[in-house]
Amino acid sequence: MKLNIAVLPGDGIGPEVTAQAVKVLKAIAMEFNHVFTFDYGVVGASAIEKTGVALPQETIALCEKADAILFGAIGNAVYDMDPMAKIRPEQGLLGLRKTFDLYADVRPVIAYEDILDKSSLKKKQIKDTDILIYRELTSGIYFGEKTFSDDGNTATDTCQYTRFQIERIAHLAFIAAQKRKRKLTLVDKANVLASSKLWRKVIQEMAPQYPDVAVSYMYIDKAAMELAINPRQFDVILTENMFGDILSELAGVIVGSIGLLASASFSDKKAMFQPIHGAYNKASNQGIANPIAAILSAAMLLDHFELYDEASLVKEGVDKSLKLHITTPDLNTKYEHITTIKVGDFIEDFINNPDETNLNFTNIHLGQSTII
Repeated sequence: MKLNIAVLPGDGIGPEVTAQAVKVLKAIAMEFNHVFTFDYGVVGASAIEKTGVALPQETIALCEKADAILFGAIGNAVYDMDPMAKIRPEQGLLGLRKTFDLYADVRPVIAYEDILDKSSLKKKQIKDTDILIYRELTSGIYFGEKTFSDDGNTATDTCQYTRFQIERIAHLAFIAAQKRKRKLTLVDKANVLASSKLWRKVIQEMAPQYPDVAVSYMYIDKAAMELAINPRQFDVILTENMFGDILSELAGVIVGSIGLLASASFSDKKAMFQPIHGAYNKASNQGIANPIAAILSAAMLLDHFELYDEASLVKEGVDKSLKLHITTPDLNTKYEHITTIKVGDFIEDFINNPDETNLNFTNIHLGQSTII
């Protein structure tokens, strides 16, 4: 297969983790005789520095001609200290979502057996957790009208949803549930918010179309608590934009590190793949950023193009790295000096030599690259 992939490394640790995802994709291409080409663009704070805007037209054009987008992370603490800044790095990501109508965000949450002790939660609570979060991505309060009063003392954010916006992501979530444990939980705040009342009304009307899926409803505050207390009760979670953002961050506690959480964002014509974590600028260029979320995002890219064997091999490489503690410091207390690059090298090595990775571990640990 030939794929043209637009690579937007972004800011902070984005370039470091994205480089490892590209490395893994190149290994897959070589192993399975595919042709993957990678074209790079700027976005976020790095784009502002170079062009004055967070999402340049050149980057949009690059993504338009690509088969898929591989995204890193955006953000910079400089902008965090100026909440009134009119140009912000986040506008790059929001702009991509809006430009390509990436309305469906899919975020797997898996508690890996070999690192259950890395979670802040008890093993018995999180063991066997396997959740898919479906987050609506192009509407809600993040995209609603925003106003400031003339005196600067009053602000308003509008949260708006239409039936169409709810139905199109709900259909995807129902179909996903049919292929899994056939359970779907709508997370809303329908006792307070009008937009949530519409979400609940629409899902109740859609549920009879999927009689094999058991549908439950949970308020966001209750869902956050239950996700920490008993995450195994969930299968597919469907929710709106901001609630999905919050629950996804909480899910990082379940798996032990937000550096393990990948995501895919879809429209009917375009798909983007990225780790859910931010730029984490203070960790950049130190070799401590966890690249596994970016690598798993690359696996989701492969799945999207029905390259299932290829995606499975990447996931097996990740599993092996976790089992052998080939991980960055956020998860690793057994070995010192396992860097971002070494994790990528190890998974690349697994793809090239899956039967010999145990033997090659010593070489990778010592800082060498692929050893055959």
